Amino acid sequence: MAGGFAVSKSGADRREFKGKITWYVWICGIIAATSGLMFGYDIGISGGVTAMDDFLLLFFPSVYARKHRTKENNYCKFDDQRLQLFTSSLYLAALVASFAASRACTRFGRKRTMQAASVFFLGGTALCAFATNLAMLIVGRVCLGVGVGFGNQAAPLFLSEIAPAHIRGALNILFQLNVTIGILLASIVNYFASRVHPLGWRYALGGAAVPAAALFLGSLVITETPTSLVERGRDDAGRRTLEKIRGTADVDAEFEEIRAACDLARALSEEEKPYRRLMRPESRPPLVIAVAMQVFQQFTGINAIMFYAPVLFQTMGLGTDSSLLSSVVTGGVNVVSTVVSIILVDKVGRRKLLLEACVQMLVAQTAVGGIMLVHVRADNEPSRSWAVAIVVLICVYVSSFAWSWGPLGWLIPSETFPLETRTAGFSFAVSSNMLFTFLIAQAFLSMMCSMHAFIFFFFAVWIVAMATFVLALLPETKGVPIDEMVDRVWRRHWFWKRCFANADEARVNDNC
Repeated sequence: MAGGFAVSKSGADRREFKGKITWYVWICGIIAATSGLMFGYDIGISGGVTAMDDFLLLFFPSVYARKHRTKENNYCKFDDQRLQLFTSSLYLAALVASFAASRACTRFGRKRTMQAASVFFLGGTALCAFATNLAMLIVGRVCLGVGVGFGNQAAPLFLSEIAPAHIRGALNILFQLNVTIGILLASIVNYFASRVHPLGWRYALGGAAVPAAALFLGSLVITETPTSLVERGRDDAGRRTLEKIRGTADVDAEFEEIRAACDLARALSEEEKPYRRLMRPESRPPLVIAVAMQVFQQFTGINAIMFYAPVLFQTMGLGTDSSLLSSVVTGGVNVVSTVVSIILVDKVGRRKLLLEACVQMLVAQTAVGGIMLVHVRADNEPSRSWAVAIVVLICVYVSSFAWSWGPLGWLIPSETFPLETRTAGFSFAVSSNMLFTFLIAQAFLSMMCSMHAFIFFFFAVWIVAMATFVLALLPETKGVPIDEMVDRVWRRHWFWKRCFANADEARVNDNC
């Protein structure tokens, strides 16, 4: 893929970075994004497995009994804290692991951290697939969670750091594309595994070993990022790597910018540790944005639907096979819509995609809630036509999430922190994501039991808050080099600029 690229600025700030969009960059990106495949497969597989009778009989017999009672409340069939713990325990482990992963990224590099993620994921897969009791199953989920925490910390950073600025969005979204592919593959595996008795659930859980092995083997052949190498004092290796991924030896300008950022990061870290520095006013804008993006991403309700899609569709009156097949359909919509994001993110920008999606998700969530309120009672099933209408509306909802809050929830935090707080700051983003994923996974079935159709209106209110947040506080980062975010984004934003001292000011504005 030949052709130079330029980072355009205005006036005296204009600087060009020479190079090509090389195949090697895309290969490295595809391999690193396999971490997302692991994450997505787990999101998709857990809901399908918890709908399988053989799995429920072995680990959750009381849920199995309720599921098959004729008079059981439709909204409460699967309300069981231990069943929800099976799903949510992974994300609690990932939350804790993300802070260790931050240190690993800084000390050992992004590549080694991804390798560690694959090893933890392989171990967790083995424990889950061969589990004979609930304790073994939960321990396996915890190991998977550590793998997810390490992978989700390292992969988006890796992708943002190897990408040229003008395709950073598209390359970074490979991570989310792999998440959606993982969800789709898991839905397909669930559909066929549900027909294999009594071991189908073991095959479904064991399938997680495939993306984990792919990441481990692939990570043996990819490079480390130039930023990580220079950050750890390996300047010569960093320059060679930069020349390789840019396809040219003329990388002086970009390499000097990376080295200057690393020198500044070292000086600041000697003066103040990264986590402590995150508490300073000038670190507040990217930190607030990173955490808020993760909180809002979860309160769209997406993971509640993706975790429990088969269970949710059964609640709507679809049988086990139909509910699993509906999950395959929504998974396919998820993948296709993420490709839309790859095409558009570096053309129309981050903000427009987020705002359009808020409108589309709000309409879809409200419509689903209205249909379920009228047609899905506690003790009746809707007509098949209404059930199909709900599936279509959920596809509309999923499509808008997949080209906006899904990929951009990872892209924006990975590109907005300065190097001195990048791994520490991104660990807050990952841990926030895992914390609220855990809360939603642990609470959703109980919320559905108590709130019934109103749970969709609950998420709709959050979507309104998200749109307001984007309009007021989220700056556009399209095309801005990753090491120039402070000067070109935060210092120029109408609200966040108050967090930075001007040249003629003695201190930062106290109102930040």
